[in-house]
Amino acid sequence: SEGTDTATSAREDLPGADMPLAARLRPRSLSEYIGQEHLLGAGCLLRRAIESDRFSSIILYGPPGTGKTSLSEIIANLSGSVFVRLSGVTSSVADIRREIAAAVARRRAGGRKTILFVDEIHRFNRSQQDSLLPDVENGNVRLVGATTFNPQFHVVSALLSRSLVFELRPLAESEVRRLIANALADERGFAGRNIELADEAAAFLAAVCEGDARRTLN
Repeated sequence: SEGTDTATSAREDLPGADMPLAARLRPRSLSEYIGQEHLLGAGCLLRRAIESDRFSSIILYGPPGTGKTSLSEIIANLSGSVFVRLSGVTSSVADIRREIAAAVARRRAGGRKTILFVDEIHRFNRSQQDSLLPDVENGNVRLVGATTFNPQFHVVSALLSRSLVFELRPLAESEVRRLIANALADERGFAGRNIELADEAAAFLAAVCEGDARRTLN
C-alpha cells in the first residue's frame, strides 16, 4: 500500500499529470522527435533551416498524429521564440491582429521573435489568410501553419510564395515501436509504475495505429 501511495504521489507531482499521454510526452528537442527523417535527417532542408534559424514562414501538411504541432514547438524553442497558437477553426481576424500586435510590441521591447502557429490553417478563409501577409512579409511574426490538406489547394498563393512547404508522412511501424518503447521509459509517462508490454501487443499497436503517433499513445 505504501509503495502504491508513493507511486501515485510521484505521478501527481509531475506537471500536467492529468493530461493525455500524447500531450505529456511531446518531444522537447529534435533528438526526441521520432519520424520525418526525409525532412529532419542530417543535411535535409528543414533541419538546416531550423538549425540555422533562417526561415520566415513554414507550412507543414500531413495526416493527423505525424508531429506537426510538436515540430512547431521545437522550432520555437530552438529559435528562442515565443510560441503563440491559433486555431483555424475558432480564431478570428481580431485574434490574429491581437497576437500580431503583441508580437510587434515584444519585438520592439526586447527583440524577441514570435512563432505564430496556426493549426488547421486551411480553415482560415481568404481574408483571414491575407491578414497574415504584411506581418509575415516584414518579419513581425514567423508563421508556422499546419494542415491535413494539400496547401496548394487550401492556402492562398501569396502566402505559399512566402513559405517553405513540407509534407509529413505517417510513422513507419518501426518508428511507432520506438515511440512505444520511449513512452514506457519516460518519467513523464508512467512515473513510479513498472510497466511491461508484450511484444505482440506492441506489434499490434504499431500495425493498427496507421502511423498516427497520437492514436498510438492515447
